[in-house]
Amino acid sequence: MPFLRFRAMDAQKVATQSTPLIDELSELLGTPAEYFTLEVVASTFIKDGAITNGFPVVEITWFDRGAEKQQATANIITKHVAQMGYPEVDTIFMLIERSKYYENGVALG
Repeated sequence: MPFLRFRAMDAQKVATQSTPLIDELSELLGTPAEYFTLEVVASTFIKDGAITNGFPVVEITWFDRGAEKQQATANIITKHVAQMGYPEVDTIFMLIERSKYYENGVALG
């Protein structure tokens, strides 16, 4: 935890930036690097009756860390996605309540 899902992005490009991205986020959030999960979601995007490339989106599922850390996280992600060759990206935060997150059947909250 946190989980980062990348949409409309090349998996190899995400892999290339994965270590510096996670290192920077780990330092910001005080979360060990091994707690992060990155996933590139293979999707088919459709617009006006045609298949398109889609627009880069990063979804972050995590516990609330406050507005300041959320903004800093969005800035870090935007910087690294730009280094992947995507000049624009939407970043979406999905909050999980600790009482609704289980590790091996045990709730964290």
